[in-house]
Amino acid sequence: MPTELQAQACSPTDVHPRAGQSSPPISVTLLTGGQDPHYALGLARSLMSQDVALDVIGGDESDQPVLKESSRTQFFNLHGSQSGGSRTVRIGRILLFYTRLLRYTLSAKPRVFHILWNNKLQFVDRTLLMTFYRALGKKVVLTAHNVNAGKRDGTDSWLNRATLRFQYRLTSNIFVHTRKMKEELVNEFGVAADKVIIIPYGINDVIPFTSLTPEEARQQLGIRQSEKVLLYFGAIKSYKGLEYLVEAFQQIAAEDDYRLIIAGERKKGQEAYWDAIQQTIESHPSHDKILQSIKFIPDAEAEAYFKAADVAVLPYTDIFQSGILFVAYNYGTPVIATDVGSFADDIDIGRTGFICAPRDSGSLAESIKRYFDSGLYRELPLRRKGIRESVLADHSWETVAVLTTGVYSQLA
Repeated sequence: MPTELQAQACSPTDVHPRAGQSSPPISVTLLTGGQDPHYALGLARSLMSQDVALDVIGGDESDQPVLKESSRTQFFNLHGSQSGGSRTVRIGRILLFYTRLLRYTLSAKPRVFHILWNNKLQFVDRTLLMTFYRALGKKVVLTAHNVNAGKRDGTDSWLNRATLRFQYRLTSNIFVHTRKMKEELVNEFGVAADKVIIIPYGINDVIPFTSLTPEEARQQLGIRQSEKVLLYFGAIKSYKGLEYLVEAFQQIAAEDDYRLIIAGERKKGQEAYWDAIQQTIESHPSHDKILQSIKFIPDAEAEAYFKAADVAVLPYTDIFQSGILFVAYNYGTPVIATDVGSFADDIDIGRTGFICAPRDSGSLAESIKRYFDSGLYRELPLRRKGIRESVLADHSWETVAVLTTGVYSQLA
């Protein structure tokens, strides 16, 4: 574990009382924003194993039995269902949530509020809601999964930056996953360096890992054992650079028995982006070598895609860190990723994957060929176990929990 982490957070002995001593548990409210139930559940479960009395604010997706196993954990389903409904229904649902949240906050016992994600009304959360929390004496911890998502998505504005700056200023501590994220907070938003804590991205241990073999996974998906399989997995959004992967695949498709899988949901607002990619796919002779599974992929189905693949490809144009990288590693699947964010720090060249230039289909095509010419590919059945073991050690929820509760204890 990097020394910076150890210097910025309490050690395990700081968190727990010594033998013979007793102290009340740290009391924390975990605000999930009704998003990313995988990360929220992983963190909640790890905190439950520490000396933390936990209130979890979530919705239907994160309403899981594991959150009701401890007498010191309470789950508050304030978000309810987040899907479907007319515009009027959606507005009513948002207003109802904020009413419930304000009522909860007024009577909440925890002094520490940990925000994993903001809610639907981002600007309100960053300003009015933060002011409300602080006025009630709450110490606020924020996990900044993205320092400035607007910049990444091409929707940045002065209002976006101003409200982000306001929230960062009112936050007691900010958790980030990489050194580059910390640098951006310090350099672009003026956040004090000692206020920012680098904590590893916890591995997704909610999705299943079964005895399914790569051979069986290929049979499920109708893929021949001889094919060299590349996988794009996850939501289809413009910053993920799928068009560069399609172009790279088309450059090499005739050279070998390659197969590309595109598995993920086209997100709202990305219709024109995906339509353009589909036109590119259909206009090329390699279109029948691309397996398209354009839908939401349930957790139960994710394993087959990663185990069927020889390599996962992350052709992103802008990102700090992606959970997909660690999902791939969790299944022992190597990764080819662009040199953006912290991918170069998380990929051990030749051992867990390869790096290529962003926005460059030629560079990506060369990296794909380099991978399939490498010992990593030739020895993949033997290498998968080592990749999985490495990520489980470096990104364990136990490590995340110890560092997180160390910060909680200082605030509480």
